[in-house]
Amino acid sequence: MIEKIINDWKKQKFRPIYWLEGEEEYYIDEVMKYAEHHILNEQEAGFNLTVFYGKDAQWPEVLNACRRYPMFADKQVVLLKEAQQMKDIEKLESYIEHPLDSTIFVVSYKDKKVDGRSKLAKILKQKGEMVTTKKMYDNQLPDWTNNHVQSLGYTISQKALMLLIDHIGNDLSRLVNEIDKILVNLQGRKNITEDDIEQFVGISKEYNVFELQAAMAQKDLYKAMRIITYFEANPKAGPIQLILPSLYSFFSKVYMLYGIDAKDEKAAASTLSVSPFFIKDYLSAARKYDYNGVTQALLLLHHYNLRSVGVGDTGTSDAGLLKELVVKMMN
Repeated sequence: MIEKIINDWKKQKFRPIYWLEGEEEYYIDEVMKYAEHHILNEQEAGFNLTVFYGKDAQWPEVLNACRRYPMFADKQVVLLKEAQQMKDIEKLESYIEHPLDSTIFVVSYKDKKVDGRSKLAKILKQKGEMVTTKKMYDNQLPDWTNNHVQSLGYTISQKALMLLIDHIGNDLSRLVNEIDKILVNLQGRKNITEDDIEQFVGISKEYNVFELQAAMAQKDLYKAMRIITYFEANPKAGPIQLILPSLYSFFSKVYMLYGIDAKDEKAAASTLSVSPFFIKDYLSAARKYDYNGVTQALLLLHHYNLRSVGVGDTGTSDAGLLKELVVKMMN
């Protein structure tokens, strides 16, 4: 829907109201950025672009701006950013119910949603474009990130891709910023490697959550302990609050393998919603641990997650908890 809005604007197709709400700020910011810098040319914007911020905006001023007619142009643009912080926002209903065709009113309403049963929601759906954004699921991140890199004319190796995603998670704005930072430093190269992730993002390509997961999948105790020792010396590289959920997610998917009838790796990857590049890790873990071993691993991960937040534990260090966990899982 976000892409459709921007494509419509490029074709000079406008609706009078655009209400952008929900959890994913990246998409909302992209639309607001385009509206502010590209709908009007520089000369038109000087007379016909008005920007409000919800914390400081007064509803009568917003209404007056929307009801003005454009000067020396066919359209004017009124932006209301951070509208979730605006008092008496429901007072905008009177304008939204009777908008001017010459005004393009774009509202960002982050981390919240209008009650779908309210009068405001019903009017928005009737008179304008109402978009509710959601945080991207983890299994969608590899394709999204890869497509974003390709849209910029570059490629990224599978390992570099997973290092980046495992480190940042589903914060799309931060992902895009880190990718931009990497591209500036590629010096003419067109492929992002794990070395680039290590150098420009600051993630060790050898000592990270992804490598710990791979070591545990292979029951490589020596490698796992080496990585945990690195985390002990560099706490920001592998906080236990990031490691345990990642491992639980991995072994949960391994557990799922015992209940599916996937005839090949591609089918298994599709069923688990993981990258085909990494399905071998899941299949290998299923063989190394067997059903009872995976079941025990999940129970241990739950137990150590509780201990990591102080339940039944009197102060064991994070590294100490991880070392105990790894030994018990591999045994």
